[in-house]
Amino acid sequence: MPRVLIAGCGYLGQAVAGLLVADGWEVEGWTQSAESAAKISGKSYSVRAVDISQEKQVLAQTGDFDAVIHCASTRGNVDLYRRVYFDGARNLLYRFSTSRILFTSSTSVYGQNDGDWVFEESLAKPKHETGKILRKAEVFVRAGGANVVRLGGIYGPGRSALLKNVLHGDAIIDPSHDRFLNQIHRDDAATAIQLLLKQPRPAGEIYNVVDNQPILLSECYRWLATKLDRRVPVAGRSIARSASKRKRGDSDKRVSNAKLRAIGWTPRYPNFAEGMEKSVLLTFDHEGA
Repeated sequence: MPRVLIAGCGYLGQAVAGLLVADGWEVEGWTQSAESAAKISGKSYSVRAVDISQEKQVLAQTGDFDAVIHCASTRGNVDLYRRVYFDGARNLLYRFSTSRILFTSSTSVYGQNDGDWVFEESLAKPKHETGKILRKAEVFVRAGGANVVRLGGIYGPGRSALLKNVLHGDAIIDPSHDRFLNQIHRDDAATAIQLLLKQPRPAGEIYNVVDNQPILLSECYRWLATKLDRRVPVAGRSIARSASKRKRGDSDKRVSNAKLRAIGWTPRYPNFAEGMEKSVLLTFDHEGA
């Protein structure tokens, strides 16, 4: 039975763990704190509290794995990004140097703002410090033989920032700052990772993990507003408010998933509308947004 470590057993990591257990893997999950580990105790796999940003904690762990997935994430400041993504990846690579390693990055490393298509070989030169940290971590782990997955914006049951914006009145359509969104349903991201662990691919590869159809932010908000019978204002006096809430507004690109589809991956939710209609909105009344 092959063994896999999921370092960062959170929203996406737990979905990956469930697939791999069903696929015959022995899974161990790591979370940053004992509290978060306790919340997911009782799963069909073991969970430990290990802070991957702390070298001594990582090096002190016993046992080896056929594969290691860096699946940790954070929404913190630049220093926290550096600890979780770069320090965490470095520590895992040092401790499990003989394991097959998969590093989860983000499509935010693409800094293009012309709305054109980007591919894995396209220039990845992010403008923001958090993106620069991710890019630095990518370079480091690929030099050590790891593969990289660049995830689009993750949404799924119980989670959608765009849905929250509409529900909370924070969604504003600003024609002067419209841009393409590149998203991925959590369950499709999990199947992509599952597939990549099975593939005898060369080390140091990069894969974009996004759905088949980038969507303009304005189209996304209009679709959600129609489904929820809500009104989304068009920017006027609200432009400043809208600008203050944009996190990726400096980039505008359409990310291709052709490389991943070429090795046999097919998303269950090929576009945002299908993912929301068939998954997220069905759970909305029970789980919220």
